Amino acid sequence: QVQLVESGGGLVQAGGSLILSCTASGRTFNNYAMGWFRQAPGKEREFVMVINWNGGSTYYADSVKDRFTISRDNAKNTVYLHMNSLKPEDTAVYYCAADEAFYSSWGDYGINYWGKGTLVTVSS
Repeated sequence: QVQLVESGGGLVQAGGSLILSCTASGRTFNNYAMGWFRQAPGKEREFVMVINWNGGSTYYADSVKDRFTISRDNAKNTVYLHMNSLKPEDTAVYYCAADEAFYSSWGDYGINYWGKGTLVTVSS
C-alpha cells in the first residue's frame, strides 16, 4: 500500500501562484509515476500532470500548459505541483495519485493509489 497526503491548497487571487505537495509513505516511492488530477464543482475528475519515476519525463493537460509544472524529490518521497498564472477555472479539489504505469493518457487504465485531495480556490 501507498499512502498519499496532499498539502498546500488554499485561496489565491487570479494570476497568483500556489505550490501543492504530496508526500508518500509505504512502498518505495521511486517505483511509481506520480501525478495530479483535479475535480471542479459539478464536473468529473480530470488529469492534470504526471511525472515518471526519476523525474525525467512528464505529461500534462493542455489546460495547464505553460502555467503548471511538476517535480519530485525522491529523497523526500514528495511530488510537487507548481501552479502559476492561476485562473478561476483552476478552482478544484486537487488529488495526488500514484501508479506503476506511466503514459500520456495517464489514468485511462486506472490509478492504484489516491490521496484525499486538497482544495484550491482561485478568486477573480
